Amino acid sequence: MWSVPHQVRIFLAREPVDMRKSFHGLIALAESVLEQDPLSGHLFVFINRRRDRLKVLYWGGVGYCIWYQQLEEGSYQLPDAQAADDEAGLEITAGQLSLILEGIDFSSVRHRKRFQVSDQHRDTPSSRRS
Repeated sequence: MWSVPHQVRIFLAREPVDMRKSFHGLIALAESVLEQDPLSGHLFVFINRRRDRLKVLYWGGVGYCIWYQQLEEGSYQLPDAQAADDEAGLEITAGQLSLILEGIDFSSVRHRKRFQVSDQHRDTPSSRRS
């Protein structure tokens, strides 16, 4: 569905959101609940209580954009957040977002180990190439 560059992070709000919220309401949630800068270019994912509607907020370079999906049948399944039980938001991967959107059951998916650059090395100037 989407091709998300590896530099773009994806933040999922774990608590249900009123889908009547538009730009200003979702921007406020990205700042207060997810504690992130909505101008960062990252994706902010919000799901309603019935888990049949999903909105993605992002900064498109010249303005905010909202991508909105309503399921005709079924519901979205969210990944387990074992490490972030007390946090309102969860950082997910582009692969996990695809699984959510495609309706794939997380309990039936097995993630094989892959190399990952640690966050400490990802943001340092020496890790960036000119």
